[in-house]
Amino acid sequence: MKDHQTKYLFFTGKGGVGKTSLSCATAIKLADEGKKVLLVSTDPASNLQDVLQSEVYDKINPVDGVANLSAINIDPEVSAEEYRSRVTEPLKQILNEADIQKMNEELSGACTTEIAAFDEFSRFISGESEGGEFDVVVFDTAPTGHTLRLLELPAAWASFTEENPDGASCLGPTSALKSSQERYNTVVKRLRDPELATFYLVARADKSSLKEASRTSDELAELAMKNQELLVNGVFKAVDIQDDFALKMQELAEKELESIPKNLQKLSIKTYPLLPYNILGVEKLRSLLDPELQKKLVISEVKVAKETDRLLPGMDKLVDELTADKTHGLIMTMGKGGVGKTLTASTLAVMIAKRGFEVHLTTTDPAAHVQDFMDQLEELPENLSIDRIDPKLETQRYTEKILSQKGENLDEHGKKLLLEDLKSPCTEEVAVFHAFSKAIQQAKRKFVVIDTAPTGHTLLLLDTAGSYHREVLRTTGMDPAKIRTPYMSLQDPELSKLILVTLPETTPMREASVLQDDLKRAGIDTYAWVVNQSLSMEKGLQDPLLKSRALAEKDVIQTIQKDLSKRTYGIPFIPEEKLLPALLKSLDNIKPVTTI
Repeated sequence: MKDHQTKYLFFTGKGGVGKTSLSCATAIKLADEGKKVLLVSTDPASNLQDVLQSEVYDKINPVDGVANLSAINIDPEVSAEEYRSRVTEPLKQILNEADIQKMNEELSGACTTEIAAFDEFSRFISGESEGGEFDVVVFDTAPTGHTLRLLELPAAWASFTEENPDGASCLGPTSALKSSQERYNTVVKRLRDPELATFYLVARADKSSLKEASRTSDELAELAMKNQELLVNGVFKAVDIQDDFALKMQELAEKELESIPKNLQKLSIKTYPLLPYNILGVEKLRSLLDPELQKKLVISEVKVAKETDRLLPGMDKLVDELTADKTHGLIMTMGKGGVGKTLTASTLAVMIAKRGFEVHLTTTDPAAHVQDFMDQLEELPENLSIDRIDPKLETQRYTEKILSQKGENLDEHGKKLLLEDLKSPCTEEVAVFHAFSKAIQQAKRKFVVIDTAPTGHTLLLLDTAGSYHREVLRTTGMDPAKIRTPYMSLQDPELSKLILVTLPETTPMREASVLQDDLKRAGIDTYAWVVNQSLSMEKGLQDPLLKSRALAEKDVIQTIQKDLSKRTYGIPFIPEEKLLPALLKSLDNIKPVTTI
């Protein structure tokens, strides 16, 4: 990290890359140096309390064992709920219950949560709260470019009902914001000042994570927030050079680091090693930035490393379950970016096809990684068909449709607000859902595997207060008893099987759990969980660091099995560039089954 220390430090990156560990370690180091530090988390799946091993509340409190350090956890879900209440309360005398319910669901997306959280922590940057009493304020999770752009629009600060009377907004009436436009302008000005704010882009040494950091970097640079650094966490270096598996892992990490995206190569880059212990508690957090302490802890950890039991059944067992007494059905893989959804979907599709069933594999992944995986195979089963739904094209069509319907009577500022609103993640999900509704219909006669499904919020937004059903009834004129909407198909456990994918780490597990709750709210149950990149599934590990990491997975996997899922399967960590053929080869008990 740079010698010059700015007052505001933002750590941003995908779930599970180590944002919380690095932000906490940085806050502790600065506090140890005598600075008065405040650590602020706005992560919806925050494990700040677990990492610090100290009580963290929604009010500023000192952190146990660290002089000069205080922390606060802003729960974005609570902030969003309060925000929704401020939006809808004045309208309860005007609108009926169904309309209020629909408005609440419109304001339940990721954008509203981000804006509400930003509204809360903006006071720590504006100097209007206790944040002004600290030398340094460290933020675990930075606001997205979408949130900042949306609030920057002048139209966003006008009366929503006047500017956009018919539109559904993720922002809602700005009277519900506690921030004034003046405060917001002050905050943005400070975020753009390289003498005041630094943005740390946290990533792992893998393509998906680095790609996300690259996108975030560009997005922040467009907003004139250019004081950025790249922190690559969890870089593996073999301890036992006789362990072929460990050497392959090291080689893979080195290749990924050599192919860092060009825009990130221009930044200051710092790497942090993969450690044999979980970064929990003040001492281990200190070790992250203290090489001597780290060396001491590594030696003590690797000495006690031992072989782990194989905790998870493989993908072959999941395929057995999915195809038992079935010749068709819908299978969807879901999860946060970078956890292995596409690998899971591709593996399931190929394995089911190899058993003799008709399979259609489709994806809504903007990067179309499904094709990358399929290109790794020498040949594809004849009964496997593949296509992709282009989210950009579908979103463009949907955006044009909404702009023509709802933008006609808006002035220039109102149109800008509506257009920015339509850039939200929710818009893409709704647009894509319309497109893959066709794929859902095919699941009645063959197996359809969809990589990336809509969230529960999107489904509820489409269906709240029966609006989607009413629209179908109105446009088809069919007998209601004979109508089966795509949403109803997803709620049918006989037809649809939803697979939640995660990594064997605390943060991705928590994020997947939040996603599972979101789907339950939409009346959809998760069929199974898949834990990707599991070292505990690898037999014969010799490297003591890897053995320690495998042992550390045990608590996460057991929590999933005990509290979150009736069915849990695993994909082992595979240190190969061509992942799909290597995984299929390891599952050597794939045998063709004749369909009836």
